[in-house]
Amino acid sequence: MPHDGHDHSDLPPGTPEDGWKHSGVRVIPGDQLDANTAQTPGMNRQAAINLARVGAQKIWAGTVHIHANAKTGAHHHGPLESVIYVLKGRARMRWGEHLEFTAEAGPGDFIYVPPYVPHQEINASTDETLECVLVRSDNEAVVVNLDIEPAEKPENVPWVDPIHKAPGA
Repeated sequence: MPHDGHDHSDLPPGTPEDGWKHSGVRVIPGDQLDANTAQTPGMNRQAAINLARVGAQKIWAGTVHIHANAKTGAHHHGPLESVIYVLKGRARMRWGEHLEFTAEAGPGDFIYVPPYVPHQEINASTDETLECVLVRSDNEAVVVNLDIEPAEKPENVPWVDPIHKAPGA
């Protein structure tokens, strides 16, 4: 038992020796994120939660900023699932083997990107930075940058799921 002046004999099994003081909840200040993470041209990713920073085992989380009128290179995230939450600005996503599909999202919208899907984030605004929160299903940032010849005119894809049918369907 640690010699910190406290009796730890009453801690439940599995409780760390510090009683969760330093191994429990962690707050990562927004101005102390880590830019030393996998990058894609055209965006700035910063890690908040990952294995190295907090010991995360199954998730990665951070922020993404894309400058006005800018877009990223095409990429995918291997076997990882990604969730993007738009805080500010207008996101235009393109995806597919030739980035032939597109959809837009604004503040308060969530974007889901399945494993291995080639995609590109575009800031649809000419004067406002696109600010997003990003969460991935593993503790390391897997990024595979791709060299794709994009489709000339991507097809707009409305949101459809088993509950919400396509317009006119």
